[in-house]
Amino acid sequence: MDESQFKYVSLFLNELESIRRYSSSTITAYKKDIEQFINFCKENDINHFNQISEKKLRYFLIYLNELESGKKKGLSKTSISRKLSSLRSFYEFLFINEIIERNPVKDISNPKIKRNLPETLTLDSFEKIYDNIGENEKENSHLYKTIFDLLYGCALRVSELCSIELNNIDLKNGSLRILGKGSKERIIPIGTKTIQTISDYLLVRPNTSSKYLLVNSKGNKLYSRFVYRIVNKYIKQVSDIKKKSPHILRHSAATHMLDNEADLLAVKEILGHENLSTTQIYTHVSIERLKKTYKNAHPKS
Repeated sequence: MDESQFKYVSLFLNELESIRRYSSSTITAYKKDIEQFINFCKENDINHFNQISEKKLRYFLIYLNELESGKKKGLSKTSISRKLSSLRSFYEFLFINEIIERNPVKDISNPKIKRNLPETLTLDSFEKIYDNIGENEKENSHLYKTIFDLLYGCALRVSELCSIELNNIDLKNGSLRILGKGSKERIIPIGTKTIQTISDYLLVRPNTSSKYLLVNSKGNKLYSRFVYRIVNKYIKQVSDIKKKSPHILRHSAATHMLDNEADLLAVKEILGHENLSTTQIYTHVSIERLKKTYKNAHPKS
């Protein structure tokens, strides 16, 4: 690959950071995907990005599988789809900036992925967790209850939870301002029980100058790993589902809202999804739960 081509990669990554406001982890993933592509180009004597055709891109997909075959049985369809998406965005950037004449990735479809339905907790399980925290925790019960109430009650991502600032919360009007993926802001309603849980926590919150709502005993901001550890511990006590991460509470919240006939578009806004199709996966979870209930309970099933 001609060294002059590398400046375009830097310009693209800079746009992701400064204009699109992508997270550092997302930018790192894009960088890694593009670097793999550049290695493929070097090995195949491709010196310019405009020398890539659809045929060569298909060879690149074969290359990815061969590259990983020593470690695994090739890349998963999900990984290949992500790499194609990275390249599609990069080549669209090159096309818009008139560095290439056409985007060869545009017409290459991602491999079809069978999406597994997300696992969820029952409402009874969540209430049991809440009881267990009250029984088992002394110093941290208010903090842990607030963690679960916000993850489930507001259907937050763990990164969003840890980044809540005190001035993001309006307990009087029952609303929470969240800065989600791509620095997109959304306002989420807070239920009466969650307002009470947050109010109780604020009374015992460590005296600290931190701007963040959730802090540890030293007054420092909570991080995702700490939250994962707490959530994993308490989900283990009430459920045998495979995944026991904070995201399960977000899945559960979305599913329970749709179970109770919430408007799909409203759930989309609460979750902060960009595309409605992402939210629709939870309608399938609700339908599957309904089928299971029918099969177990109906005498004619």
